[in-house]
Formats: sequence, structure tokens, C-alpha cells
Amino acid sequence: MLDLNSDLGEGFGIWRLGDDEALLDVVTSANVACGFHAGDPSTMRRVCVAAAARGVAVGAQVSYRDLAGFGRRFIDVEPTVLADEVLYQIGALDACARAAGTSVSYVKPHGALYNTVVHHESQAAAVVDGVRAFGDLPVLGLPGSQLLATAETAGLIAVGEAFADRGYTPEGTLVPRGVPGALLTDTKAVVERALRLAESGEIVAVDGTVMASAARSLCVHGDTPGAVAHARAVRAALADAGIQLAPFAAA
Repeated sequence: MLDLNSDLGEGFGIWRLGDDEALLDVVTSANVACGFHAGDPSTMRRVCVAAAARGVAVGAQVSYRDLAGFGRRFIDVEPTVLADEVLYQIGALDACARAAGTSVSYVKPHGALYNTVVHHESQAAAVVDGVRAFGDLPVLGLPGSQLLATAETAGLIAVGEAFADRGYTPEGTLVPRGVPGALLTDTKAVVERALRLAESGEIVAVDGTVMASAARSLCVHGDTPGAVAHARAVRAALADAGIQLAPFAAA
């Protein structure tokens, strides 16, 4: 059984990124932007309503406070401030989710914060502190990361995630955006990545290194070129292979 997730609600005002409605027909979990890297109250509520109607789990995609940089720039924020900002974002999204008849069921960092808490102990601890201040929500992140280790130590459910459309280094981290090999844009390659993960628990790095992965959730980015086609092809291929898709956290 595998969860299929995507980053959604990443618009602001009249600007929209990706096709949220189409992706919600495919994924089992939605990582919804909470207003700090993207998203506004109307966008958040709209995505929560659509997710609830489809039985898709709603996750808070928390970020640095960085609308201009789309949350893809590192910020050396004080841990206490970061914890409060994580709590704030979860609470804001949960209010929209509850108005839609559902609730936030997990938390996933976005962008630079996601990559920073792979190794940054104090910021990983701050994210976990923010989650715990809200409640005992599962945390979604990179397998082997400081974030998941800290979450597990704190008594939270730590869920490993893999990416169908991102390149991996031989160390198991993501190839930085802007570097050759960072994105998989060919649908066939994305589907092959998904099937190998689901069937063999393996991911191939950009240099050909084969890595074991115990990821329980697979992400297809909503802003990757061809995102909807990728997601539909991945879901169809997994279904054909007899892989059951379901949220790792209750919707």
C-alpha cells in the first residue's frame, strides 16, 4: 500500500500554480500551502473543500515566511520563532479544513525548510516543537533526515517520503533545483521511478547508485511540467501493478 501526495494550493490572489482540481482526482494526500510560501485564505479553503469532497487527506505544508522566494531560500530564523510560525500555519489551515468538514492530518515542510531539516538539528527540533504544540500529527519528510529522527524521538509518527519527479544524490538527498538532473520531466521516467519504489523499495540516484527506500508516501509535484499527466500515469501504472493507494493518515 502506498500514499500518493502532491503540493497544492500554491497560488496567491489571482495567481494560480498547477491544476489543483485535476490533481485532487488522482492523489490520496494533499500538501496544502499555508500562506507563508504560497496560499491565501480563499485558496486554502477552496482546496480543503475539494479535498474533503474526494476523501483526500489534508496536510499542512509549512514553510519559511518567504512569499517572494516561494519558500525556496534558506532563512536563519530563531528556533522559537520557527516553532511558532509552524504552529500558526497548521492552525490557519486547520481552520479552513474544519470549515470544509475535514481537518489537518499531517505536516510536511516545504522547499528550503524541507531540505534544511534533513541535517539542521535546531530547525528540525523547532518544526517538531511547532507540530507538537498543535497536536500529535504525523510528520512527512525525507527518510534518514534529522526531522524524522527528531519527530520519532518526540513520540510523533515519522513517515518517509520519496519523489517521483526529483533527482537524487548518491547520499539519498535531493539534487538542488537548478542543477542538471534535479527534475524528471519525462512521464515514462517518472512512472518507472514510482513502480520501482513500490515494487522493490529502490530509488536510483543520478549517478546510477541504487538506494533502498522505505518510503510510505510518493510525491508528484504540482508545479513540475506535465504534473497532471505524470500523476495520472503513475496512478494507472500502480493500479495495474496491484499496488493499493491510500492515505497514510486518516482523511
